[in-house]
Amino acid sequence: MVAPAVPEIIEDENTIYASVEARTESLPNLRELGPPDLVHLVKQSKTAANQQFGVYHHVTGIDASSSASLAAYVNTLTYSPLDKQHKVVAGIYCCYNAFSHVDMRVEVKIPGSLESYCIDERGDKRVATESLWLETFLCGVLRAYSYADDGSGDSIKKIVGVRRFNPITNTETEHKFLDAAEKLFFNGRQLSSDPETQVPNTVSNHLTSGLLKYIHTTGRYVSGINLFEKLRTRDVEVSSLLARVLISADEEVQAVRLLHDALQDVPMDYALLNCQATFCQSKGEAEMAVECAKQCVTAAPSEFTSWARLAEVYVGLEQWDLALLTLNSCPMFTYQDKDAPRMPQPSRILLPVLAESVLDEIDEGSEGEGHEMVHPTLKKLHAAGYQGTFLKAYDILTRIVAAIGWDQLLKIRSEVFVMEEEYRAERQVSTSRTTTSPQNASTVALHESSSGDANVNGNGVDAPSESSESVVVKEVDADADEGAKRSSQSGIEKPEQSVASEVAKSGNEEPDSSHSAYARFRNKRLCERWLDNLFMVLYEDLRVYTIWRTEMAQSRQQSLDYKKSAAEWEILGELAERLHHFNEAIEAYQQCLTIRFSPKAMKGILKLYEKQGDTRGMLGCLIRLIAWQYRWYSEFSPDLLFTIRKLIEEEGAVKVRSIVQATNLPQPVLDLTHQYCQLCATFRSSGSDG
Repeated sequence: MVAPAVPEIIEDENTIYASVEARTESLPNLRELGPPDLVHLVKQSKTAANQQFGVYHHVTGIDASSSASLAAYVNTLTYSPLDKQHKVVAGIYCCYNAFSHVDMRVEVKIPGSLESYCIDERGDKRVATESLWLETFLCGVLRAYSYADDGSGDSIKKIVGVRRFNPITNTETEHKFLDAAEKLFFNGRQLSSDPETQVPNTVSNHLTSGLLKYIHTTGRYVSGINLFEKLRTRDVEVSSLLARVLISADEEVQAVRLLHDALQDVPMDYALLNCQATFCQSKGEAEMAVECAKQCVTAAPSEFTSWARLAEVYVGLEQWDLALLTLNSCPMFTYQDKDAPRMPQPSRILLPVLAESVLDEIDEGSEGEGHEMVHPTLKKLHAAGYQGTFLKAYDILTRIVAAIGWDQLLKIRSEVFVMEEEYRAERQVSTSRTTTSPQNASTVALHESSSGDANVNGNGVDAPSESSESVVVKEVDADADEGAKRSSQSGIEKPEQSVASEVAKSGNEEPDSSHSAYARFRNKRLCERWLDNLFMVLYEDLRVYTIWRTEMAQSRQQSLDYKKSAAEWEILGELAERLHHFNEAIEAYQQCLTIRFSPKAMKGILKLYEKQGDTRGMLGCLIRLIAWQYRWYSEFSPDLLFTIRKLIEEEGAVKVRSIVQATNLPQPVLDLTHQYCQLCATFRSSGSDG
């Protein structure tokens, strides 16, 4: 299989090695798995030996188990069919070791010497030992999965010039990977964790996430079960990971027994309780799930995932008030993005295309992509930029509004939270009276009522008045007022503000508990500022969505074309998908694809065919998505590999290959998809043997 083309980011002639120096300077600031590997080459003119310049690109998925394997990659770059005027005279491969916080480097002179060493956070040289190479190899595999694109193109567009390779292409490499994971498993908490986890631990970190992602993608459940069985003998907490793999492998009875036995040993392990709640929820046993989720919150009250699970269970039970109160108690964390390279401004960027990935509908579509007009209102939809805990919380909120509607959501919101208007009215009354009551609006709203008739948290655990790291989302722009007038015709009411806990705490007035109006909000809670802003962001999403659907309906009635740019259709498709209007999202994505190719829109259409069980439609989307990925130097997408593996399991490899081959597209493009099918055969996936 031919490798993707090599992008070249060309440095200024006077600043050779500037990218390597910038990487060295960034080492103290790395907090996650580190940036993609950096490959820097020095090129020299074949006619003038004194004319040298530096070029570089990024790469993931290269075997980083030794200096020889990295040097071998550099040697593959010495010949370029696109540049016959220059030759490569030196190269440096930089690969970050997130365990020991050093940058492993291999320096190659062509022809000539090879030197391997590592650079620590202070910029000092250190000896590259075997243990450091083992850690680097494991980090390289995890980074390949972490930085891989999901098919939508979002990850590819974030960093320019990244070649993405599959780090594990056979069972021998898999054995090497799992062996390294076993040796370093209990150091995994050093690698940080997903943004929804506040404190990395033995079972929640980037190593365990990478292992589960690999097993899920390739379907190598037996390998995963064997690994976690061995690790469980050293720490019973690993049982939660083993149970998740067993459930994925359709060994549910064994998984339930394991969860039961493990909880006898560690009854307050929140990972086990969360796994149990998720399983009960998946089986429609919401009543059982809610008890597990409550225990999970009790075990880990400072973790977002435990509160979010309880909120999801309440949504399933249609207990909307408890879902909102639980959501309000979620501890929110500042989103920590993946480590990205910070490079100096290049003089030029060359992004070549190999003939093997040329597909007219893709190439023609990308020509005018950056020059499309997008209405300012669509650019200002803040929900599109949510990540981490805020993305998850917003998803729960949108599920509630999709189920009960906006008006009902506002009604329940006013019933469970102290609204600003009633708080002000009560405060005005309280200023004209004197009282010795030790309670104020803040403490009453934040604690259980003395009558004890309502378990407002749904779990018996008092929520903190402030989340550990509340992040105030930007307020909706002032021009929303004009749009509110338009959307009000369609029944979208702008929400009033609730009173934030910090506002209530700032007042010195003591409310009069004898006043009759006080009972109306004495059992209510104070809404966290971040949740209040989520309501405003949700309102803006619904407002834009309602205007779009109203204008579309009017255009159809008048037999007029409703025109939008491809970028606008893509945004509208994301908006509808975010609000759980699946059919409307597909409609927008289809409109986008009639104008130009969009991986995000094609990924949306893939979901439609998946829902309909249309194998031919799915493969048509997959062929194009794989070709687009390859066009941008990525030969590996775990999500696309998973989809093909599931298709092969259901339909059989022969049928899948036949449908792909029968497609009226260039053979090199079809071969790219055949490569994914071959990978399933290599790993002996179900259905790949016939």
